[in-house]
Amino acid sequence: MSGTRRRTTSEHPGEQANRSPPDTPDSTKAPSNPNSNPLFGHRPTIMVLSALGAVLGAIAIRTYISPASHGALAWSASDVPSQAQVINQKAFNVLGNVPPATQANGSSQSHAHFDRRDFWRPLFHEAVVWYPPTDEVFFVQNAGAPAAGTGLNKSGIIEKIALSQADAVKTQSNATGQVDVVTVNSTPQIINPNGGTNYNGKIVFTAEGAGNNTPPALYVMDPTDPYNTTVILNNYYGRQFNSLNDVAVNSRNKELYFTDVTYGYLQDFRPLPGLPNQVYRFNEYTGAVTVVADGFNLVNGITFSPDGSIAYVTDTGINQGFFGYNYSYPSAIYSYDVQDDGTWDNRKIFAFVSVGVPDGIHCDSAGNVYSGVGDGVHVWNPSGKLLGKIYLGTTSANFQFAGQGRMVICAETQLYYVTLGATGAAITDYDFSTGY
Repeated sequence: MSGTRRRTTSEHPGEQANRSPPDTPDSTKAPSNPNSNPLFGHRPTIMVLSALGAVLGAIAIRTYISPASHGALAWSASDVPSQAQVINQKAFNVLGNVPPATQANGSSQSHAHFDRRDFWRPLFHEAVVWYPPTDEVFFVQNAGAPAAGTGLNKSGIIEKIALSQADAVKTQSNATGQVDVVTVNSTPQIINPNGGTNYNGKIVFTAEGAGNNTPPALYVMDPTDPYNTTVILNNYYGRQFNSLNDVAVNSRNKELYFTDVTYGYLQDFRPLPGLPNQVYRFNEYTGAVTVVADGFNLVNGITFSPDGSIAYVTDTGINQGFFGYNYSYPSAIYSYDVQDDGTWDNRKIFAFVSVGVPDGIHCDSAGNVYSGVGDGVHVWNPSGKLLGKIYLGTTSANFQFAGQGRMVICAETQLYYVTLGATGAAITDYDFSTGY
């Protein structure tokens, strides 16, 4: 099905959200402040920025390990004793029926039904992915946002823009109405997508699911029409995940690492949680799924250093969804050493964020760390020293580099195209994210 094209000036007053959870922030991680954004609740805008002095371009550090062994979680037949029973883990990755972890609130949740035709406002939230073959950037709408009515009864959508259009208006400070926002009708539909990254020449999305009967899942989508999608994982030992949030590929072992958090429950479109807030590791080739990190309050964004040796994970614990804010909880970025076998250790506090919370997180080719926070995007060097900010004056949940000197930033009702003196880590390179 072809994407539905509309201008960024489009709005549909009078349409009502199907169901808005009470007192839920528009962004589960750091909601935009209506008082600081005059366009909040109105039509979205596309802005153009030049980031001066905050970050510098540098030479990429790239260390790769041969993929011949199909990843560190794979085993050869010679490693298995003859008397051992061999279990095909891959056969359990996608189950036909994954019951909720608890039936305690089953009567308060219902089977989710979605109507593609009633999406009424494009919101720029997360899962920002640059697809080089078409020079397009994909992103998603916020699930669980009252302003969008998404979550239980209506899924957030995937959208995209052509960077050729954005680049043509880069000298303007406000290019509203001059860049087309195209709805991407994934087939079948990805329910409440939230995180995304380049993977095997396609895009892998984390989906939060909805209600009791639409479990969170990892989807792989072909970025070209008709946007065919495939579920590659929807359970952990037969149990539903809580609500998958973000995903990244490690450059050394090519495996997927993703976060699972309880924000779907905290935004009133998922049942009571049945698993801890954790970081998982998934080898699609073998089907092996393991936990690599726990102990978070509300685990969120994830990325790796350019050489894959360091993992960065954000914890947005102060934002407790419909419970409000608890400022004694984390608003932090943690770092981990990634071992040669793909496991993690040596957890350290990398940075504390005082403006909102750190949500989406990425690295540039020099190893500097960027995160979307309450006033834009903050930038740290690999030692955790704050280098500067791409200041927006409003919350950014996520963003992504789009080749050399370009970045696209999502800010809920605003989309920013940024030119800057830095290049993203080589996550779109063929040898980075393809194959085991």
